Amino acid sequence: MQQRCYSSAKNLCRKIIQPRTSIQATCDMFINHRGIDTKRTIAGLLHDHFFRMGLRPFLDSRNMKPGDSLFEKINPAIRNCKLGLAIFSPNYCDSYFCLHELALLMESKKRVIPIFCDVKPSQLQVKDYGTRSTKQLQRFSWALEEAKYTVGLTFDSSTGEWSEFLNTATDSVIKNLVELEAENSSSKKSTYIVQGRE
Repeated sequence: MQQRCYSSAKNLCRKIIQPRTSIQATCDMFINHRGIDTKRTIAGLLHDHFFRMGLRPFLDSRNMKPGDSLFEKINPAIRNCKLGLAIFSPNYCDSYFCLHELALLMESKKRVIPIFCDVKPSQLQVKDYGTRSTKQLQRFSWALEEAKYTVGLTFDSSTGEWSEFLNTATDSVIKNLVELEAENSSSKKSTYIVQGRE
């Protein structure tokens, strides 16, 4: 099973690494996370693992440099990614940027794989500190509810097996990217056939 998954990953990587035009995705996956909880652990580990596989993950701390505008780099990365990884953690909902990124992923109709790290879906709630508008609170709550009711992965960093989690996450990401690539290929063929008949 592991060998077959690795072979599928290599084939997918070959397709993905081919020269790109500006219209195609600038990253394969956008990693949405709360830095203080996961940057040095699960988010960084996933980014580096996928990068070594030849994929193009986006993680703010690895893909941005001092002086970059958050919205000018993050928003296009989300809009142009193929897949979102939302890593939920205990402090996730305290962050405006985490919730904004999640909402943008959902509004852009991206496929999102939720990863619940040291937190249960039922524990995730948008908090109102009086700094967010009603519209923002509704937008963030909607996106969070969408993610909570999407099949995802769970990981307990105090008792979980890191290598097992990494294998499970890799399998999930590769399978989703393969499905998205197949859907994209079939929709291009359908468009070509329809245009060819006109």
